[in-house]
Amino acid sequence: MGVFCMKKIAYLMLLGVISMNLCGCLAIFGGVVAGAGTAVWLSGKLSQEFHASYQSTTDAAKAALQSFNYPIVKETQEANLTQLISKYSDGRQIWVDIHKIDDQNTNVEVRVGLTPDKKADSEIMDSIRRFLGKGLR
Repeated sequence: MGVFCMKKIAYLMLLGVISMNLCGCLAIFGGVVAGAGTAVWLSGKLSQEFHASYQSTTDAAKAALQSFNYPIVKETQEANLTQLISKYSDGRQIWVDIHKIDDQNTNVEVRVGLTPDKKADSEIMDSIRRFLGKGLR
């Protein structure tokens, strides 16, 4: 291959990387514009902001996993982050991250498996939303 062809390939690859990054920025912008209450996929995770306390959201996430009989195999807590790791019915790993935004707002991220599974992610997020709606605040 000639030098010109190699430069062209490198240029196209660079444009591809920039385009992917731009799409990620647009997805984040779309999530911000949509506001609280709208679930969006970011970096392969389903993400949603809730108007609920950190503890209530954590309790709802645990209740949601338990309602599907998905065992919590590990729980990690930091100051403003709780991560629940569970097992899906087919053995894939489930990650639920609860981020404290402030005293009355949280952000939840759900991911099932190594590749995005929108149906499974949505089922878990919907269950968290239902448990929060049942007054676990």
